[in-house]
Amino acid sequence: MGLGMARSLVRAGLDVSGCDLDSAALESLEASDGHPFTTPAEACGNADIVVVVVVNAAQTESVLFGQDGAVAAMKPGSVIISSATMSPADAKGLAARAAERGIHYLDAPISGGAAKADEGKLTVMASGPPEAFAAAKPALDAMAETVYELGDAVGIGSSFKIVNQLLAGVHIAAACEAITFAKSLDLDISKVFEVITKSAGNSWMFENRMQYVLAGDYAPRSAVSIFTKDLGIVSDLGRKQKFPLPIASAALQLFVMTEAAGMGGDGDTSVARLLARIAGLELPGMEED
Repeated sequence: MGLGMARSLVRAGLDVSGCDLDSAALESLEASDGHPFTTPAEACGNADIVVVVVVNAAQTESVLFGQDGAVAAMKPGSVIISSATMSPADAKGLAARAAERGIHYLDAPISGGAAKADEGKLTVMASGPPEAFAAAKPALDAMAETVYELGDAVGIGSSFKIVNQLLAGVHIAAACEAITFAKSLDLDISKVFEVITKSAGNSWMFENRMQYVLAGDYAPRSAVSIFTKDLGIVSDLGRKQKFPLPIASAALQLFVMTEAAGMGGDGDTSVARLLARIAGLELPGMEED
């Protein structure tokens, strides 16, 4: 999603530099009139706004505070827009470290996927002090269709995203279960998709993800390992809050089982492949499994 967000920033007329481990992404950034660099420090020198789009808190910490990290090159008064899904406690810890250097931190997880990122139509669930919102506004306006300002305290944005991920993970797991169950009933799963997407049982995730199952396409637009991580955060927070999460816990175990079966790097719809294997069924794209 980071490349799409960078392109949206360029289209808005901002001067955009970027860093990525993927050389192809850097080439695409340069082709889009951005400036590619090989380290966060090089990319962020003299930047007013630094957008961090990685997988988790550990990667965010590395980008910001690791070797050749961004924060060392940033100036006081600049702002970090942190968009990885992480626990509220991790977000607060990173914000505190940034504040020690006079740098604002916006807890700003995102939703919408790669297509919305490329269109500048993401949803941002953000929290942080007013100064952080003000400093981040040019980038937020360019990247997002909707920016929710959820409070002054870092951690609120991450909490909202975790609730979203609970629902997203449960809906993906349920969709995979439903389409595979339909296969076990000898139903035409293409027709099942058509009927369900016009019926009350539909969900955004069913409609978005099951088209890939029908096509036998398990490419990692969003990997199984992402939901192992995110539902793991949900589970950890539930335990801390002494709040029962039976449905989310069942979904988490399906993702863990799928990752344990060697599909952690594949698309999150691979939960359907796991269920099909267990049931002795064959879904599209499983011919070579």
